[in-house]
Amino acid sequence: MNHSNQKYGVAIIGTGIGGSTLAAVLARQGLSAIVFEGGMHPRFTIGESMILETSEAMRALAELYDVPELAYFSSENYYSIIGTSHGVKRHFSFLHHSPSEKQDTRKSLQAVIPKFPYGHEIHIHRQDSDYLLMSIAISYGANVLQGTPVHDITVKPDGVEILTDKQAYHARYIVDAGGMKSILAEKYGWRHRDLRAHTRTVYTHMVDVPCFNDVGPSREQYGHPFRASEGTLHHVFKGGWLWVIPFNNHSRATNPLCSVGLQLDPRVYSLRADLTPEQEFYSFIARFPDIHEQFKGVRPVRAWMRTDRLQYSSQHVVGDRFALLAHAVGFIDPLYSKGLYVTHMSVMVTADLILKAHRTGNYSAAAFAPLEQMTLRYMGMHDRLVANSFKSWSHYKLWSVYSVLWLLGAYQEYLKLTVTRLRAKGRADYLAQLSGLKLAGGGFAPFFKLQEKVDALIEQVNPDDEADVDRTTAEIRGLYSAYPWMPSAFRDLLAGKNCLPNNKLRVNLFNRSDGFLGDGIYREHFFGNQTMIDLILKSLREQARYSVQALCRRHGVRMSCAAVAPLRLRRGILHRG
Repeated sequence: MNHSNQKYGVAIIGTGIGGSTLAAVLARQGLSAIVFEGGMHPRFTIGESMILETSEAMRALAELYDVPELAYFSSENYYSIIGTSHGVKRHFSFLHHSPSEKQDTRKSLQAVIPKFPYGHEIHIHRQDSDYLLMSIAISYGANVLQGTPVHDITVKPDGVEILTDKQAYHARYIVDAGGMKSILAEKYGWRHRDLRAHTRTVYTHMVDVPCFNDVGPSREQYGHPFRASEGTLHHVFKGGWLWVIPFNNHSRATNPLCSVGLQLDPRVYSLRADLTPEQEFYSFIARFPDIHEQFKGVRPVRAWMRTDRLQYSSQHVVGDRFALLAHAVGFIDPLYSKGLYVTHMSVMVTADLILKAHRTGNYSAAAFAPLEQMTLRYMGMHDRLVANSFKSWSHYKLWSVYSVLWLLGAYQEYLKLTVTRLRAKGRADYLAQLSGLKLAGGGFAPFFKLQEKVDALIEQVNPDDEADVDRTTAEIRGLYSAYPWMPSAFRDLLAGKNCLPNNKLRVNLFNRSDGFLGDGIYREHFFGNQTMIDLILKSLREQARYSVQALCRRHGVRMSCAAVAPLRLRRGILHRG
């Protein structure tokens, strides 16, 4: 076995979004980084739906670590730089279905994503994004070895030894970003499946998938601001859900693909080993007339994939001289697209701790404890959110109230992330202000109390007992009524509305006590001493900074005058300089 004479500052296993982003950050900060990838890019993977929290974490990473490329996938405004193989995401939509029945337009929810100030979110075509991020890491100086699986890792007092087929490599620290097959999680016997959520999946990429509004009720019949195909569509039903994530849903799109996946609780719907994955998919959706109609005549472009239970976790995240990153720790479910948010916040904390260790020489598990605490907090909340969402789909009345908890938690998390980036005096201050985050709720203690009460009620209710459902939903509504910081748009949902407004700027946002800033502990926690004028001015500066024009100027991209027109209305062509 040959041995490399160089001792790297850090070794990383895996070149998914997490591994490549971490490598780019650390290389940019001057650390020697070696990255091992068992496969080759480009490659197929899923995890394609962005959310506001992930996009904000991308912007924070780009700014706080001086790697502007890390914001490339944070909004549609970057199409001229990253290309148009990625879809647009203007909403998160949920349609609740019952077997053998047409979809009831009243049992729908469209959570509109704000366009101001950054532009809408995107659907990431992962074979392109992951390849680009790996290339960015290389451009900053990371040494990436594709086609080089790691066979063993030996942790020593002064570093780690990494064994591959051809050579042994050495580093001061190693981060395992290898996902479910994490070599370190297996080596130390940390892997477990003691989780609440319980799902399996069948998925592929397809072409010719129509917009649901063309085969089911129209957008006008729903009263939604956007067509279903303009965002991430979730068909939900007792014991499962189905995602529809199109990449061909805007006027500049060049990618005909649509990602489709069926998530099922195997305790309700056991795996049909007598059927192929494709046969099982179509056999299952035949229960729901409108879903079945959407997938008539569509064609897969790759082999169908089918898994057993998806959920896994780890007892620990860090040890002396090593750490697991994001999906190497665990995975819950694609629901709510939280996985990439967890990944980017894990990168944020991991990079900071490695840079500190590089200065102090302290690579102990104790020094990296904040990463373990944060990751397990995020995993725990996501697990409970997914499990209780699945339960709530057993009765629409439960989902109609539980969905508001998800929205409230996501809104407050995004609010805390964004305002903190705008207020923070540097990376240390930013991380200190966000040290109480748990995935949802923005670290706000009253939200956690509310969340605990609502989750406990959902966990004890019997969805098959109508009286129990009514009592539970009434009690949850009472808890929401007593929560003084519930946005008016969410109160409208509780009153029967089926979408969030497209126009987020409303007069009541300026109210002193119940407006956007709130009052008391809410205002102090989320805004500190910021005034509404302060926030408006900062938002306008952010809009200018992240506009299509500004991004093209900064990245040397030539554009025609038509390029600044609304992306959904024309087919402008943008060229690299």
